[in-house]
This record gives sequence, C-alpha cells and structure tokens, in this order.
Amino acid sequence: MTLSHCGMDFGTSNSTVAVADNGVPALLPLEEGRPTLPSAIFFSFEENAAFFGRRAMAEYVTGADGRLMRSLKSVLGTALFNDTTRVKQRAMAFGEIVGLFIGELKRNAEAASARGFDAVVCGRPVRFVDDDDAADAAAQIQLEAAVRSQGFRHVEFQFEPIAAALDYERQVSREELAVVADIGGGPSDFTVIRLSPERARKSDRRGDILSTGGVHLGGTDFDRLLSLARVMPLLGHGTPTADGKRNVPAAPYYDFATWHRINRLYNQKSMLELRSTVREAKAPDLVAKLLALVEARQGHRLAARVEEAKIALSEAAQTGFRFVSSDVDLAATITLAQLDAAVADATRAIGGAAADAMASAGVRGSDIATLILTGGSTRLPAVAAELRAVLPSARAVETDAFGSVGLGLALDAGRRFA
Repeated sequence: MTLSHCGMDFGTSNSTVAVADNGVPALLPLEEGRPTLPSAIFFSFEENAAFFGRRAMAEYVTGADGRLMRSLKSVLGTALFNDTTRVKQRAMAFGEIVGLFIGELKRNAEAASARGFDAVVCGRPVRFVDDDDAADAAAQIQLEAAVRSQGFRHVEFQFEPIAAALDYERQVSREELAVVADIGGGPSDFTVIRLSPERARKSDRRGDILSTGGVHLGGTDFDRLLSLARVMPLLGHGTPTADGKRNVPAAPYYDFATWHRINRLYNQKSMLELRSTVREAKAPDLVAKLLALVEARQGHRLAARVEEAKIALSEAAQTGFRFVSSDVDLAATITLAQLDAAVADATRAIGGAAADAMASAGVRGSDIATLILTGGSTRLPAVAAELRAVLPSARAVETDAFGSVGLGLALDAGRRFA
C-alpha cells in the first residue's frame, strides 16, 4: 500500500479526513459512504467491542449495555484528561480513548482511499483552553501523542480557521481581507487573513495572517445552556429544598447537561447524593426523575434530544421537545426566543472575540470584504445575527459546514509533505 499524506479534522461533534490529489481536495467517506464520522465511541459490554460514529449512537439508543463517550476533544488540556474512566472492569485513560477514535478515522480513510497514511496535518482550534497558555500547549501535545500512537510518523498542525480559508481561497479572483468564523461543536475561532490567487500559491501563509482569536464556546455549550434553561427544570433544577433555605444542588444538573461530563454521574457516590437530594427537595417527584435517568444511564440520549431541538430551531420559530424513558416522560415547547435568551451571554462573548480579533489586526469591520462561515453553529440565528452586527458590510460566505476545514487541511498537507 502506497504511503501518503492527508488532512484530519478531529472535531468536537464530527470528524473528517481529506486528501488533495493534484491540488484538488476531497473528503473521504468514513462511515456508510458519508464524509463525516460523529466523534463518538460506544463500548459495548455485551459484545466486548468498541463502536464508532453513527453506529456508536445507534447501539446506545437501542439500550445496549455499555458506555457512550462523546465530545472527546473537549477533554484535551483539561484536568479531566489526566483522569481515568471505567469501561466495564477496566480503567481507561482519556488519551487512550482519543487514540482509539483517531485510529478508527485512519483505518476508514485508508480503506476508502486504498493508500496508507504516515503524514498528516491535524486541525486545532486557536485556543483549546482559554486564558491558560500552558494548558493550551498541553492540549496539542496530548492530541499529537494520540495521533502518533496510531501510526502517523509525521504530524503537523494548522489552525482550523486558516484551513477553512485555504478551501475558500480557491474561489478568490482578487486580493481581499477576510474574517474566518469557525464555530462548531467546540471553540469559536476567528482569523483575520489576506487572501488572493497569488497568495494561495505560497506554502508559508504566516505573513498573510493578521490576527487570530477565539473563545472556548460552541455548539455543545449551546446544548448545555438550552438544557439548563428548558429541560433540566423538568427534573427539578432551580427548585428549592423543603425547608426553603436553598435550592437543590446545581452541580448534577450541570454535569447531566454537558456532553463530556455526563459519565461523571454514573457512580455510586453520585447516586447516593441524588437520593439524598430527593428526600430534601420540595419537589421530590421532579428530582426523582433525574435520579431515574441517571440510574438508567440516559444522559447522552437526553443530550442528543436537546441537540436535535436546537438544530430544529435553526429553521423554525418553535419546536416540540419530548423524551420518554421507562417511567420518565418529559415534554415541553421550546421557542427560538427561549433559545436566544439561553445563549445570549455566549453569543455576545463570541461577537466580542470576533471584534477583538479585528482590533488585534488593526482593522475595522468596514475593512472586511468577506465573512467566511464554517462549522454547524454558524447556522444558529443568534450567532449569525451577532456576527452580522460586528461585520455589517461583509459578504457572508457559507462553506461546507462540516467539511471545509478538512479540505483545507488536505491542501496544507500537500504543500508541506509533497
């Protein structure tokens, strides 16, 4: 098998691998002919096997006995990365779990392209971790170790928004100043960059990058905020204790609403604490529903339903929310206005990060010709409105929401390794 190079976008929600043959990038089919592999692993206790992507989610939703893990990228650079998590009778390090997923990406990409890959340009956010340079550097080291553990001998990194610009730049006919807004499941990154057909032929683009910036907010944060605002109250979040002196503890609701923290509740200590909360609560019937869902390990199924509601509100003024599991039946109507209110602080922070990136570059909003949008979260009306307010005169260009970064990384890999 011929050894070659590729671009790999290990995303918070979805991942892609792409190659560039003769300067033309293409995404590789990774699962069921589709170019995206959802960043999820399901450890099946019944079959003693690991499943990935859509198969992982399907196994979990059908109620198979096992352990689902999503948003693996979110643990990079955090204290959680150094923890182990129990998978059946084995304690697994998060680095090993990330490596397993990278290995699946590599195997599927090699099978689809009939070539082996020993060199890769990996995407990385502008910031893995906000306001902590040491943790941010550690995150890249952790990801590189996971990638090398799967057989890649040559590993380089490129900022994800720059990769998205490389893909768009193939369409540019003259020089222009652009802002790349890369807002997916994880961080929101912004890059101010000069683009042109002549610049596109350069291998080193550092001189064209006027500034980069970002904030560690994205789609999974919107899921959490919507869940805390509209779904967790159905389970007792924000209700008082029977004596009226305080509200029931908020921490388990925060964990249950956060993709990569859900598994922290699946232990005896957490369940004992929840049983105690049921006894102390003024609305014990609501908190008992939370306990029942934790005991049945339904957290990721519930989070997936919240995510579906959020996506539906990208195109509708309201949507119905319904979740049924054993003795628990949750129902609500969620409006776009309620979603906007839930994520208002987050979207303002995202707009602020975009403005800061332009200030660092010494340019004004009126100087920007093009706003390049990539990542599924740019489709949310509140996010789009915030970016339009910061860049009112820029032409908005929607790239392949889930594939533009991978395509750009493949182009970059061709320049570095060809």
